[in-house]
Amino acid sequence: MTSDDNDALPPRDFWSLRNRMVSRKDTLPKRLAQVAIYAVANPDDVAFGTAASIAEKAEVQPSTLVRFAQAFGYQGFSDLQAVFQDRLRDRTSNYSERLSSLRSHVAGDSKSATLFSGFCKAAERSVGSLRERVQVSQIDEAAALLARAETIYLIGQRRSFPVTSYMSYAFGKLGVKSILVGSAQGNDPETLSFATPRDAAIAISFTPYASATLNYARQINEGGTPLVVITDSPFSPLIPKLGVWFEVVEADYEGFRSLSASMALAMTLTVAVAEARRGG
Repeated sequence: MTSDDNDALPPRDFWSLRNRMVSRKDTLPKRLAQVAIYAVANPDDVAFGTAASIAEKAEVQPSTLVRFAQAFGYQGFSDLQAVFQDRLRDRTSNYSERLSSLRSHVAGDSKSATLFSGFCKAAERSVGSLRERVQVSQIDEAAALLARAETIYLIGQRRSFPVTSYMSYAFGKLGVKSILVGSAQGNDPETLSFATPRDAAIAISFTPYASATLNYARQINEGGTPLVVITDSPFSPLIPKLGVWFEVVEADYEGFRSLSASMALAMTLTVAVAEARRGG
């Protein structure tokens, strides 16, 4: 059987399907690409959502989901959805029950108790997803790249700024030279112009991607400075030509997303860099 024959067969496990979607991201029609982007970022919702709810969130017609499934060799959308559902079967608790618990307000509880429970459970889901998506070999590669750098530039705007800000603080305590991008003077492009291939940068941004972060990351990467990226999708425009990238998807509660997983990964990288520099 040839590789073309293999590509014609529908993937039977989630990660094979996900890799197929990512590999075809530049060749899919616009509406099918929208579904792929949504499915990669929200696999749990695809697993248990209805065709109508998924189509609404992906901003396509329900019939597009059928065409999307058929583009990957499935007879219909329910066949593709079954692959997403299989991914969750080995989890210790039923997803639909956990999601219902996360979003429900228990009678007698105060609003604060409900919020506290909801955000804690969303944080747990975020960190669980991080463990699933990130490989230790990626962390080792990124830490080695950053440890070689003379200076580490930290790029993050809007929701991502607290992550780079804390990394700047931690790097300072650990004796690692870094520069936090995001000055009040507005001279960040000039600051980044000093970066060389002997340096490195960390750029963080999530949907909707901050335009300044995209511009700064592009500027520094085109200048030959290697880049470590934390973003939320393999379709992200922040993914570098030169460097390493991580996919981090934060779960939300009532539309609010914390930075639990992002902070966990950021601090892992920060301490790993310091350890690598000490030869640990």
